[in-house]
Amino acid sequence: MFSPSSSTTPQKFDVFLSFRGKDTRRIFISFLYKELIRMSIRTFKDDVELKSGRRISSDLLLAIEGSKIAVVVVSKKYPASPWCLHELVKIMDVEKQGSLTVMPIFYNVEPSHVRRQIEKVAEQFTKHEGRENHETVVSWRQALTNLASISGHCSRDCDDDSKLVDEIIKRISNMLLLSATPSSDGLNNQLGIDAHMKELYPLLGLNSNEGVRLIGIWARGSSVRSALARFVYKKIHKKFQSKCFLENVKGIPQDCQMSNLREEFLIRIQGGYSTMKTSGLIRTRLMSQKVLLVANNVDKLEQLDALADDFNCFGPGSIVIITTHDKQLLVGFGIKVVYEVECLRCFEVRQLFRQSAFRERDLYVDSEMFSTLSVTESSGNSVYDS
Repeated sequence: MFSPSSSTTPQKFDVFLSFRGKDTRRIFISFLYKELIRMSIRTFKDDVELKSGRRISSDLLLAIEGSKIAVVVVSKKYPASPWCLHELVKIMDVEKQGSLTVMPIFYNVEPSHVRRQIEKVAEQFTKHEGRENHETVVSWRQALTNLASISGHCSRDCDDDSKLVDEIIKRISNMLLLSATPSSDGLNNQLGIDAHMKELYPLLGLNSNEGVRLIGIWARGSSVRSALARFVYKKIHKKFQSKCFLENVKGIPQDCQMSNLREEFLIRIQGGYSTMKTSGLIRTRLMSQKVLLVANNVDKLEQLDALADDFNCFGPGSIVIITTHDKQLLVGFGIKVVYEVECLRCFEVRQLFRQSAFRERDLYVDSEMFSTLSVTESSGNSVYDS
């Protein structure tokens, strides 16, 4: 995902990691973080401890606000750290607003001890009460109680850390895929996505080993073409050795668009802190792999040209899916297979809108938001109609 370079705009992350470094950084957190990065899950991991008397930095607060999931690893001495507790208060405040999902991990601690604040936790809070003001300690206690009331993972339930990490990664991946597809199953059925996927599968050529296949998704309304792209990605991404979903290509900074676009692609496909200096190594690796790339909301031919420098080097059987509101952009780039999303009448849009279960903050809709799907070849002939 892209974010402007302005310092007033929070960086976007899939996961924010909260942990006490002295307890878990070199063991559990190192394994978890490595796997998150390998799975191309954008993760914020802060390695700075809060010193006595210091406040949490504004960058850290923005990182929490800009994340989708907060993974809070409660270790034996997590409740003893003012840094962790200040951070947790912010995490639970954002969670209360509905913009953040919190996943607690109880690492070598009993969840009931954390929730009830007994045993070692009680001893740690006794020390806090002798050093901090009453209101601060009360807020820490409430945040810890609220956290321990959320369903999470406990290390005692797994034979070793590797299995615990596997469970966490699987849950996070599923949560991100579900959050990326705003349509409910009922709405998917209303749009006919499930039925269309049966026709779409052979067009994707998933079993082909003949070069790179380019596919376009065209619609004037961004919501439905994005939903289609995410739905396809969710269904087929496990069939590829490397995969990348670029969320909003047109949203990158205009002044250095091409370099930022390629850098974002390298980060997502590599799952790490890639730089342009390593692009040659990454491209060499991808030449022998079957790769899936979805570029969502492309609005300039130059963006496709920049990405083509990389996806032309993908291994046989790779698929590149481009979504756009500009059909001529797809034609100009030579993409022969295009999915056209035809608009419904305003009345039908309103009916579907009322039947869907979107929350209030998702209620942006126009006459182009909900649509029916048809597949066309470059000649304009319809393969099938909705």
